[in-house]
Amino acid sequence: MLRLRQESTYPVGMARSHLTLAALATSAVPGLDLVKAASFGTGANNDYDSAVLTDRAGAHFIVRAPRSVRAETEQAADLAALRALSAGVRTRLPFAVSTFVGDTRATVGKDAAGKTRYTRAMVYEFLYGAKVPLLDLDTTQAASIGRAIAAIHSLPTSFVSDASLPVLTAIEALRACITVLDRAANTGLVPGELLARWEGATEESKLWQFQPAVVNGGLTASSFLFSEGAVSGVLGWHELHVGDPARDLFWLLGTRGEHVAEAGFDAYNDLRGSADRQVRQRSMLYAELEIAKWLLHGTDTRNTEIVDDAVAMLNRLLDNVRNNVMNPIGPLVSPTMEVTEVEEMLNRSGRAI
Repeated sequence: MLRLRQESTYPVGMARSHLTLAALATSAVPGLDLVKAASFGTGANNDYDSAVLTDRAGAHFIVRAPRSVRAETEQAADLAALRALSAGVRTRLPFAVSTFVGDTRATVGKDAAGKTRYTRAMVYEFLYGAKVPLLDLDTTQAASIGRAIAAIHSLPTSFVSDASLPVLTAIEALRACITVLDRAANTGLVPGELLARWEGATEESKLWQFQPAVVNGGLTASSFLFSEGAVSGVLGWHELHVGDPARDLFWLLGTRGEHVAEAGFDAYNDLRGSADRQVRQRSMLYAELEIAKWLLHGTDTRNTEIVDDAVAMLNRLLDNVRNNVMNPIGPLVSPTMEVTEVEEMLNRSGRAI
């Protein structure tokens, strides 16, 4: 799914220093004895002010304070998901997940009425590992990602429903796609051949005969931390729900290297077996509909630059589809088309890859 940046409803203001964040962390975690603090992340362009902290025993922590309403909402959802991922659930995963340590109130400035507005600064145990950009992933790393995603999808769905997180059926996943398709068609800007391709996929019943699974819901290349070539941690759980497994996999189709995407899907299928024979085909549909979502974002915000960009991407996608007529989105078909434009679009929209 496309996560688009939205304007905050309060002034972001100046970025907090690492020393300010360290002070917030000591307020959030009583007894935390810090000896070092350093800025973490990309600074003013980030949705969060972040710092990495070291305590006297040598343990490391991350403290984050949101800089926008969107980030504030995301952080709250992430915390709810982390709490749902109990110790017992985490033992089933071959990688580490963030552990929440504490939080405290932090000011974000004043609203239009001059009233001081607050958010929450949160402290987590530090997860070790390095990120690898999407276009730099190799087959070994992609295979490890495939296995990590398979482990998530193999978790029992009961803990998600018990935490009152969303539980979506296959029919609801299909309806969501149809809604995007219909809205995009109403713009009059989507080529007819693409609309026919997408409509054909939504009408192919075999594609939608899958068992909903636990899905992260917001995975990109930047979600994964690597150590010695294998996934060591997974970040960002704010969209945790039960739904279509393809939602966690479609972004792999934007990889550049030969056979990289295939390595990820093959490793995934090796662990999941025949649980979902059509997961790659639905992934292709989701990847293509990301461009439709970008178009809708442009029309919704009346941003002609985004609309023009999306139209150009749709035309390039149409050319690719025409050059791959033997690979429609359908059952028992393994498309080989790489949708690298999706990665470019996601970067433009502010979603990190």
